[in-house]
Amino acid sequence: MLHVWYVSELIITAILGAATARYAQGPSSGDHQEGSNRPQSSFEKNARILALDSDVKEDSFRYNYETENGIKAEEQGHEADGIQAQGGFQYTGDDGQLYAISYAADQGGFQPQGAHLPTAPPTPEAILKALEQNAADEAAGIIDDGQYHAEKYGGGGAGFAGQQYNAQAQAQAGYRKPYNY
Repeated sequence: MLHVWYVSELIITAILGAATARYAQGPSSGDHQEGSNRPQSSFEKNARILALDSDVKEDSFRYNYETENGIKAEEQGHEADGIQAQGGFQYTGDDGQLYAISYAADQGGFQPQGAHLPTAPPTPEAILKALEQNAADEAAGIIDDGQYHAEKYGGGGAGFAGQQYNAQAQAQAGYRKPYNY
C-alpha cells in the first residue's frame, strides 16, 4: 500500500511541477500577453535542483529537495493505520516574502501551520460556557436528546396543541364574529 501511495504522490508532484513550470514560463505563443508580469517568474523559469534526497522503504519514506530559486521541501512518513506523514515547504512569494508551511497528515487530515495562514476567530464566551454546562450535565447523567418534553416545562397543557384548543374554545364562545358579506 505504501508503494502505491508513494507512486501516486510522485505522479501528483510531477504534474504540479509541470504546471508550475508552465505557469513560470508565462503565456504560450498562442496567448495574447508576452512574458509574465510575476516578479518570481525569471527565477522559476530555469531554476535548477540543488539538492534531492529520498529513501523509500516497505513501511516508511522520506524525501527532501531544494531548488536554486529558494524552494525547499521535506516530508517523512510511515505506515500506521494508514499513512502518517509530517513535513514542510517554503518558497518566496511574488511579494518577496518568504512563506513557510509545516504540516502533519494522518487520520485527522491535512493540518498545515504557517504564520501567513488565516486562523479561526476565538470561540465566544457564551458558547464556551454552554459547552462546559453540557459536559457537566453529561457527567451527571443528564442527557438532552433534543426533543421537547412537556413535563419539563410545567405539564402537558402548554405547547402548540394547547394553543389550538384555546383558539377553538374562544371561537365557540363567541369571541370571533362572523364575516358579513
